[in-house]
Amino acid sequence: MDESRHSYVRKKKRKLRKGRVFFTILILLAITAIIYSYTQYKEGQKLASNTVQKTEQFKGDTQTKSNIENILLLGVDSRGEKKSRTDSMILVSWDKDTNDIKMVSFMRDIYANIPGYQSYKLNTAYYLDGVQLLKDTLQNTFDVEINHYALIDFKSFEKLVDIVAPNGVEVYVDHDMSQNIGVSLKKGKQKLNGKELLGFARFRHDNLGDFGRVDRQQKALEALKKEAFSPSNFKNYPKLLGAIQGYVQTDMTNSQELGYLFTAIKEGNLSIHRLTIPVEHSYNYGYYPQAGSVLDINVDQNKKALEKFLGSNP
Repeated sequence: MDESRHSYVRKKKRKLRKGRVFFTILILLAITAIIYSYTQYKEGQKLASNTVQKTEQFKGDTQTKSNIENILLLGVDSRGEKKSRTDSMILVSWDKDTNDIKMVSFMRDIYANIPGYQSYKLNTAYYLDGVQLLKDTLQNTFDVEINHYALIDFKSFEKLVDIVAPNGVEVYVDHDMSQNIGVSLKKGKQKLNGKELLGFARFRHDNLGDFGRVDRQQKALEALKKEAFSPSNFKNYPKLLGAIQGYVQTDMTNSQELGYLFTAIKEGNLSIHRLTIPVEHSYNYGYYPQAGSVLDINVDQNKKALEKFLGSNP
């Protein structure tokens, strides 16, 4: 009887010891993960510490649907000037219930009525008075809701790509490319680093011109999204979040950015749908002395196309 009881006590002690060891290992792993994440986050901040962001006045629209967030993503070719134009203007509409993204690219040569100024190319709005004026121009023209913005210059884009996807981003290159993009790309499926991916997205010297460039911008972002959400790249997120603080100018808070990232990971793979404004057969080429060569668009036709594409989005 005593021997049986002692055997039971010994087994119970062994279980308790195993439990303590397992719990200790979990704590050590958690501490290691926290230390790693913190050091990588600080390393990302350090990388972007020399980037100077100007302060933008921006008043985003109040969300009319809690599950849908519309973010105006802007790419700027800044070469040290005080003022520059937006080279890419993409409205990212994210339905957080379905994890669907609708990506709308606005062509920079659209001839637009800019509030408080005469009409110019759409990308001139940012040059004249920053993000708020560009947002107002898009809203007045297309009646679209814009809740937030995120702006990045091309050099910073290169660096962020190399952080989140250090082994490159896989895209299909339409044809050989080199003119005015700073890199040489060969036709076919390629793994591109940050500088090469930017060159791919900027190339416009083919028969599609600026429309081809906008299409490649969308393809580049879609490929980058796929690479970023690859499980092998999750370890790069802390460094990415740190770098974003310096490389990306936005009205969103750090907690909002972190929340978006966690929501996207939790919900699974993001599905992306794409549209370019102006849509086919809705524009003519024009010329105006103050603006140069432009796209004269049928505003009503494009507004309807945008409303149909966004669907349930405001």
